[in-house]
Amino acid sequence: MTYGGFYAWEFEKDGQRLNVRVDGQLAFNGTTHVLAAALSGHGIGCIPAEMAEPYIADGRLVHILADWMPTFEGYHLYYPSRKHSAAFQLFVDGIRYRA
Repeated sequence: MTYGGFYAWEFEKDGQRLNVRVDGQLAFNGTTHVLAAALSGHGIGCIPAEMAEPYIADGRLVHILADWMPTFEGYHLYYPSRKHSAAFQLFVDGIRYRA
């Protein structure tokens, strides 16, 4: 949670975690806008790797600090009761990871 401030960029390397608060001339509330700004040459952005991969592959973006990229352990869903609707159970079944 940011408590009204900007989200701190998260880095991790060799078990060391680092959160960095960044500032600059532009601020966005969505990753698509961050991606568009980076593609337009307005600076660096922190976006999910899956979003950046096609642009890194074609040379429009460069991956920096790759050795500090944290691993994504997946989403977690908490629900306080085993009693829930059939619709909720369908949602849980739909998003559950299957190897």
